[in-house]
Amino acid sequence: MPDLSTVNSLSELVPLEQIIFIVVAIVTILGGIGVVAARTLFHSALALILTLFGVAIFYVLLSAGFLAVVQVMVYVGAIAILILFAIMFSRS
Repeated sequence: MPDLSTVNSLSELVPLEQIIFIVVAIVTILGGIGVVAARTLFHSALALILTLFGVAIFYVLLSAGFLAVVQVMVYVGAIAILILFAIMFSRS
């Protein structure tokens, strides 16, 4: 660990990838809590989309770009949109 008196920036102490991981982890966890705690089903579906995007970003951080694209296409692009359409068409 470098001497704190010679550290010029935060990036010398913590790598950028680790900062991105922590931010994405917090956003993904908050999105998961939002899925459960949302008052309306529509807001819950939007929080689910946020959570699924967070998982896709984790795949990118793991250098699994193909899985990230599949995650976005299948889960965000198909399942979440299907849920949103079902919510919109089922309202009276």
